[in-house]
Amino acid sequence: MHLDVLDLKTFYYRSQLGRAAQAAVRGKLLQMWPEAERQTVVGFGFAVPLLRPYLADARRVIGLMPGPQGVMAWPAGMPNVSVLCDETAWPLDTGVADKLVMMHGLETSERPSELLQEAHRVLGPGGRMILVVPNRAGLWSRRDRTPFGYGRPYTLGQLEAQVKQHGFVPERHLTTLYQPPSAKRVWRKTAPVFERIGSQMPVGMAGGAIMLEVSKQVYAPRGTATKDKVKSRLKALDGIARPVPKPV
Repeated sequence: MHLDVLDLKTFYYRSQLGRAAQAAVRGKLLQMWPEAERQTVVGFGFAVPLLRPYLADARRVIGLMPGPQGVMAWPAGMPNVSVLCDETAWPLDTGVADKLVMMHGLETSERPSELLQEAHRVLGPGGRMILVVPNRAGLWSRRDRTPFGYGRPYTLGQLEAQVKQHGFVPERHLTTLYQPPSAKRVWRKTAPVFERIGSQMPVGMAGGAIMLEVSKQVYAPRGTATKDKVKSRLKALDGIARPVPKPV
C-alpha cells in the first residue's frame, strides 16, 4: 500500500534523517542525470524531493502522486506542478516524457505491472527512467521508521527481470543510503563518511536503495513491405482523356 503524503512530507522535509536521505539519493540522481535542458521531466510516487535541480532548465517538470497516497503542492514558493492521479492512468499524453523518476511508487503499488506499462506509454522514444526502490539486502528495508521499510524490497536481479517484461532495457545502476537508518546524533554526524565508503562497495552489500536506469525499448516493424501492383489499367475514364468520335 502507498504511504500517506503527510508522512512522506514530514520525513523528507522535517526530519534530519529524511533530509540526509533526500540529499544522498538526489546526489546520485544528478550523477546519472546532471541536466535536463529543454526536456520534460516527470516524477511518480513521491519523487518531487529529487526534481528541484531540474526546475531551472527543463522544459517542464511534473510531479505525479497516486490517489491512495495523496498530493501536496510542490514546489514551495513557486507555481504548483504536482498532480493527483490514478497510479495506472496518468493525465499525460503518450510519449510526452523525456525523463521519468519513480520513487516510493513501484514497491508500494498493488498493480506494479500496469504501473510499468503506463510508464512505458508516457515515455517518448529514447526516453529514460530511473527507479528508486528499497534494497532487499540493505538495512533500510528492515526498518519501518523510514519510507524504505514499506512495500516490496528488491534485489537488482529481481528489479531488472521485472522491467524487462514491460519493454524496458536496463542501462546502469547505482546504490545509495549506506548510512544507518537512525536519527541518533552519532550516526547523523558520520553519515557522509558512510556514503563515501559505501559507494565503493558491491551493489548488494549495504546500500539501502537501488537506483536502476532503464531505457524504453521500441520495436522495429516486422515483415516485408509489399507494393500493390495494378495488373491492368482501368479503362473506365479513357473516353474522357481521349474522346472517340461517334460513328456517323
